[in-house]
Amino acid sequence: MTWRIEVDRHVCIGSGICAGTAPGLFRLEGERSQALREEISPQEVALDAADSCPALAITVTEGSEVVGPRP
Repeated sequence: MTWRIEVDRHVCIGSGICAGTAPGLFRLEGERSQALREEISPQEVALDAADSCPALAITVTEGSEVVGPRP
């Protein structure tokens, strides 16, 4: 099982919360965040980063199901 992480760079406001929450998964590149890998093994910290994004720019999916951000 793998999860896919996507950062919508058009929506990202570059707060850096994701990079601070999950530095192994995200980094700031210029004024926007970028996922370091598109596919990861399931990790709670990825969901925490998606949940914490003030712009809701991070989406975590498992197949076609969105698992993060959580409602």
